Amino acid sequence: SMASPALLMRVVASAYSVAEKAATIVRNVMSAGDLGIVEKAGPNDLQTKADRLVQMSICASLARKFPKVTIIGEEELPTDDVTEDLIENGHSEEILKKPCPPQYTGIKEEELVIWVDPLDGTKEYTEGLLDHVTVLIGIAYGGKAIAGVINQPYYNYEAGANAVLGRTIWGVLGMGAFGFQLTEAPAGKHIVVTTRSHSSALVNECIAALNPDHVIRVGGAGNKIIQLIEGKASAYVFASPGCKKWDTCAPEAILHAVGGKLTDIRGNSFQYNKEVKHMNSAGVLATLRNYDYYASRIPNTVKESLVP
Repeated sequence: SMASPALLMRVVASAYSVAEKAATIVRNVMSAGDLGIVEKAGPNDLQTKADRLVQMSICASLARKFPKVTIIGEEELPTDDVTEDLIENGHSEEILKKPCPPQYTGIKEEELVIWVDPLDGTKEYTEGLLDHVTVLIGIAYGGKAIAGVINQPYYNYEAGANAVLGRTIWGVLGMGAFGFQLTEAPAGKHIVVTTRSHSSALVNECIAALNPDHVIRVGGAGNKIIQLIEGKASAYVFASPGCKKWDTCAPEAILHAVGGKLTDIRGNSFQYNKEVKHMNSAGVLATLRNYDYYASRIPNTVKESLVP
C-alpha cells in the first residue's frame, strides 16, 4: 500500500483549500458592502472585517488539523471560539498525490511555523484595486520558507461577468510552483516593481540608482512576487522597513521554488523561526533572474540606512 502522504504535503494540501475558503470570505465581505475598516497605526495601516474573518478562518482551520504547528498571523485578534462556518476541513487531492521532496519527509508538526497574511494589500482592497489583493500562507522549517500558498481572490475580475474569479498559486522548494505560467521578464529590460502607498526618499533613491526602464507601483508583497514570476517585472525593490515576515514567507517560498531569490536590501536571507522579530526592517530585494545585477547596484547609503 502507499505510505500516507508526508506531513508537509498534508499541510500544503490543506493550506490550498483554506486559502480558497479565505478568498470566498474576502469576496463576500466586499459584495456585502460593509468593510468594517479600522485604522491600526495610521491611514496606510488598515484592517477590515475581511482581514479579521480570514485570519480567524485560516488559523482555526489549520490549528484544528495540525495542533502542534506554530501559526503566526498579522492581526492581533481575540482568541474567541471561531464559528463553524469559518472552518475549512478540505484539502487538495492533487497536492496530496505529489511526492514530498526527500529532505522534508521526516518533518514533525512542532517543527513547522506558518506565517499568515489574511489580506495582503488591505489599503488597495478598500480602494477597489482588487487585483492587488492576495491571501498569503507561508510554511517555514528550520527558519527557512519552504512552501507557500498565494491566493488572488480577484484574479480575472476585469474579464467580464462570466469569468471565474480567483486562483491559487502554490509551491514547495525542491518541487516547483504551480497554478500560473512561469514567464521571464523581457531580456535586457530593467522593470522594477515597488510600493504604491509606502514611498519615501530612500525608496526612491534606491530605485533611481538602478536606472530602471520602467517602475511599477502596486500594493501587496504577494502581488509583487506574482509580477516577477509572470514576467511583468524583473526586480522587486523596497528600501524601507515596512514589510513583515507574513508578507514575505509565502512569496519567498514560491519564488525560490522556481529559482528566484528574495533577501533584504543588504542581501541577507530572512529567518522564519517562531522567535524571530516580525519586522523585515532592512527592506526587500527580489528577482526571478539576475539577482546579482540588482544587488550590486543598491547604493551603500541605502544599505547603511536600513539596519536588519
